[in-house]
Amino acid sequence: MMQKIEALVHHAFESLKSSDLIDHTITPHIVVERTRDNSHGDFTTNVAMMLAKQAKTNPRTLAEHIIAALPQDASVIKVEIAGPGFINFFVDRNAQYDIIKRILNEGAQFGLSKLGAGKKVQVEFVSANPTGPLHVGHGRGAAYGSVVADLLAAVGFDVHREYYVNDAGRQMDILATSIWLRYLEVCGEILPFPSNGYRGDYVRDIAATIHQSASNDYRRPAELVLENTPLDEPDGGDKEVYIDALINRTKTLLGKVLYRDFFQIGLNTILDDIRDDLQEFGVDYQQWFSERHLMEDGSVDTALNRLRSGGHLYEKDGAIWFASGVLGDEKDRVVVRENGQCTYFASDIAYHMNKLDRGFDRIINIWGADHHGYIPRVRAAMTALGADESKLKVLLVQFATLYRGDEKVQMSTRSGDFVTLRQLRNEVGKDAARFFYVMRRSEQHMDFDLDLATSKSNENPVFYVQYAYARVCSVLRQLDEKGWARNLLLGMDHLHSLTEEHETNLIGILARYPEVLQRAALHYEPHQLIQYLRELATAFHTYYNAHQFLVDDAQIRDARLNLICAVKQVLSNGLGLINITAPESM
Repeated sequence: MMQKIEALVHHAFESLKSSDLIDHTITPHIVVERTRDNSHGDFTTNVAMMLAKQAKTNPRTLAEHIIAALPQDASVIKVEIAGPGFINFFVDRNAQYDIIKRILNEGAQFGLSKLGAGKKVQVEFVSANPTGPLHVGHGRGAAYGSVVADLLAAVGFDVHREYYVNDAGRQMDILATSIWLRYLEVCGEILPFPSNGYRGDYVRDIAATIHQSASNDYRRPAELVLENTPLDEPDGGDKEVYIDALINRTKTLLGKVLYRDFFQIGLNTILDDIRDDLQEFGVDYQQWFSERHLMEDGSVDTALNRLRSGGHLYEKDGAIWFASGVLGDEKDRVVVRENGQCTYFASDIAYHMNKLDRGFDRIINIWGADHHGYIPRVRAAMTALGADESKLKVLLVQFATLYRGDEKVQMSTRSGDFVTLRQLRNEVGKDAARFFYVMRRSEQHMDFDLDLATSKSNENPVFYVQYAYARVCSVLRQLDEKGWARNLLLGMDHLHSLTEEHETNLIGILARYPEVLQRAALHYEPHQLIQYLRELATAFHTYYNAHQFLVDDAQIRDARLNLICAVKQVLSNGLGLINITAPESM
């Protein structure tokens, strides 16, 4: 109905242009919303107020012209002006039943639209360093990013899902060195493990696997490894200086080829684990984009040359700086260090140049909330590269805090003391994990309640929504058990018998689904869809508890069955967009 009213208002504007009552150059942006008070009608638009100045008249006069030009439609029984120029529409009560027919006719397509008009959107999310398994903190970004991408696709955007693999740089060197040191332990060498190394059991597992296949081929004496190395923490040294010294010793003692073996085995093992983990969590990507590829194919140099040619780079203290401070950043940033090594930011500039060159209409980066300060420098880079920075949208996700009872679980990838996403999924299930992760705004802090997520009660929101779907399926099974069959057409002919308050409330909620889907997609807010599904489930459970569906009167029975089948379809559609199952029994 909302789309129909928008079309009626648009037709009225075209008529006013044809009659020369308003200028032909005026292009109305028509927004129709539901009224907050039913006494003011069912729908309203403020288009007359928004365009009165362009039309060189006052809002109420323009509203009168619009109403006079509206084409006749049987579903609209009254239109009136309210306040300074709102146009309120009153809808025929019988027209509300059309939504049931539409849902059952369109099925899985109900709610989808072509609003995005095929515009290309890249959504980059998770992109965790491949230095260890994904933990529960990464899970929230994974769930949020995948649902945002699916919502955008549902409203007509051409969505490209991407994971940026940070497979170059110091953290990967720390991982490779950590694996080699654990390998030496398996070989029988005795040496202290660096305080700043990766300590997880997964590092030991990779090292043991290498030893099984290579035996002692990579073994070097502990005294050679530790020769001329500085002190580590907490022995009076600097842990950063110490780990860098060990990295250099590792590269020297193994040589370029053998060191590359440890680097590549560690990368491939962890990256394969991340891929499998995300796939099991319902997250798929069109592309896994390698940072190392940017360096090897010269993209980083190309990006820096573009900035240099635009006058955005300068030299100071032996380093090369990007003058981002004049482009909205809080200060200038180093892109090439004194030793000639490019910074992480240089790679990020090249990556965003690559995104722009691929022709995306919109670039969406989903980052952890701790990256908030990184946004201005990336926007500055976009501007310096000659792009419209409005193409870039950065969405921040707060990490989730996991609780077992009243006990908070600490997480640290470096120490190895963390709960993996896989462990969480195995404990609470994919459905509960995804539902809980997107239940709140992404930028809000989240406490993940394990006890609630695993409970089989109405207090568990995902159970409550899935149970509504299962209850409809149970009613349909009972119908079969009674030897009855739903007469779809008979039910459609008697939808007007659905006059109970619970029924009209359900119908109103069902009619809002396309609006909710569109709003959730355009505002990147999956929690709006979650809230809607909970509202729909609550309305259905209330209806279920108050009325019998399988009554003797076939007309009422089939009308009610059509209504609850429409509920079942919308629940299925909504849960499907969050990649959560709709079980037929629970």
